[in-house]
Amino acid sequence: MAEEHDAVEVIAVKRDRGELDDAQIDWVVDAYTRGVVADEQMSALAMAVVLNGMSRREVGRWTAAMIATGERLDFSGLSRRTVDKHSTGGVGDKITLPLAPLVASCGVAVPQLSGRGLGHTGGTLDKLESIPGWRAELSNEEMLHRLEEVGAVVCAAGAGLAPADRKLYALRDVTGTVESIPLIASSIMSKKIAEGTGALVLDVKVGSGAFMKRLDDARELARTMVELGADSDVTTVALLTDMSTPLGLAVGNALEVREAVEVLAGGGPDDVVRLTLALAREMLAAAGVDDLDPADRLRDGSAMNVWRRMVSAQGGDPDAELPVAPVTHTAAAGSSGVLTRLDALAVGVAAWRLGAGRARKEDPVSAGAGVALHAKPGDAVRAGQPLLTLHADDPGRFPRAMQALDGAFDIEPENTPYTPPPLVIERVAAGVP
Repeated sequence: MAEEHDAVEVIAVKRDRGELDDAQIDWVVDAYTRGVVADEQMSALAMAVVLNGMSRREVGRWTAAMIATGERLDFSGLSRRTVDKHSTGGVGDKITLPLAPLVASCGVAVPQLSGRGLGHTGGTLDKLESIPGWRAELSNEEMLHRLEEVGAVVCAAGAGLAPADRKLYALRDVTGTVESIPLIASSIMSKKIAEGTGALVLDVKVGSGAFMKRLDDARELARTMVELGADSDVTTVALLTDMSTPLGLAVGNALEVREAVEVLAGGGPDDVVRLTLALAREMLAAAGVDDLDPADRLRDGSAMNVWRRMVSAQGGDPDAELPVAPVTHTAAAGSSGVLTRLDALAVGVAAWRLGAGRARKEDPVSAGAGVALHAKPGDAVRAGQPLLTLHADDPGRFPRAMQALDGAFDIEPENTPYTPPPLVIERVAAGVP
């Protein structure tokens, strides 16, 4: 057990812009997990970190201390290498769904420990739970078995992985202390390192629908996480990707599963396909596989075969009809021209208000609710043409969802030039300036 310290003294060091030493960090993280440090004390320390930051050494030690509060998984007994992907969250970000089976179809195991949505960003587990019978909760033994037999598993992280993070994340959520790059980086990486994967690719979103609105902040977060991975001997690479516009044409749980299946069938929206392939290539390279083109596995049906086996292995029926919301409402273009902006945050908030997301962790979500997009920036539109179709279980949800979409899109005259932002903005890797 860590050497005993005093919580008030630890808070005061960070309050006064000092650096916590290793022993102080080890103690406060362990003591908070055990209930010795009270919530109000940890929230004061978290606020001091938000205001005054952490050094690279502090972030590394904080991450290690959180890992040390729980178990570490061991995939060394598998017959293939492992690589995982983590996205910082966005609107329409269903990339995990086609990506995990695609990479697995190339011979690399993908242990994808995912989460549920909160607010305007959708959760991968919520999406998959719209498939009848599919279950997110697996024991460690079940996960290992499915990785060996199928090659890919998407499931909830067990309570034994970095329990300090589970407790601290809930506290930060209600104390205005989420927005701290050291705390975000250590939260993500403590779970990913404890998970035991051999390599990790990070999709760090930038833009209105992302957690990081500014490129400089996203770059700093990516750099911090890549360094934490490297310090723990996990090959880690990050891509900074655009989240100013929703990904694909579907936002919402079952809506996004349908779109993911289209991608696996060799179709789907161009941006979803391009980002899936970009991340797949990074994952394969990180796992030491550089002689396969994942695009071939989308074309020849291999990825779809793994998807079907992956869904079935977790109790789901890949042939079942997905839920459909009983009522819809259309938002139409007010004028003719070129759609030059479709704000990701506004669409995400609308989907949330329609029932696709939750305000609190314990809230239920609607499988069928969400927003279908009929045009993306750069497309020509006509006055009166449907731009968005809103899906809900209750028509009473439409007014507030439409309110979120007020001012969410711009339509310029027909000859207005439009240059789309790059989908992949930057690549961040250890040792690369």
